[in-house]
Amino acid sequence: MSDEPAVKKAKPSVDDDQEVEPLPKGWEKRLSRSNNREYYFNVYNARSQWERPVSEAKPMDKEAPSKVQCLHILVKHESSRRPSSWRTENITRSKDEARKILEGYLDQLKDLEGTELRHKFKKIASEFSDCSSAKRGGDLGSFGRGQMQKPFEDASFALKVGELTDHIVDTDSGLHIILRIA
Repeated sequence: MSDEPAVKKAKPSVDDDQEVEPLPKGWEKRLSRSNNREYYFNVYNARSQWERPVSEAKPMDKEAPSKVQCLHILVKHESSRRPSSWRTENITRSKDEARKILEGYLDQLKDLEGTELRHKFKKIASEFSDCSSAKRGGDLGSFGRGQMQKPFEDASFALKVGELTDHIVDTDSGLHIILRIA
């Protein structure tokens, strides 16, 4: 539960030419009193996130793992928390350029499965990921809830072992694609 009692629900902001799409099931839009910014609240697990959810919130699974292990490919952009990496001292690409790069990697990976998918993912991560985990093929080791940035954590725990994200995950660090391996 949130430390903030009685959080106000945000009023929808609509431009004249735009319609507001309903939120996926299990989500509420709320307004943060500390920074007057809209955020999204998962009614099942009482967690919140800044990014608009793209899929339904799922009721908590009592048999969900306490830890997962994932490989990831990170592409940073000029607005990343720290726009530099082991590959490039000063990253100047736009977020759109970073997204296009990752979309290209997703296209290369989407039809692969099993060891072929894992091998190709590690190869791309080793050569092109902006994370220092690139030296391990993008392997972050095992981690539990609360150890990664929220959008990354949510995407990682939503995957089944051997499954690749079907969308690009946006965090303060940059943009990611994720492959759960355990």
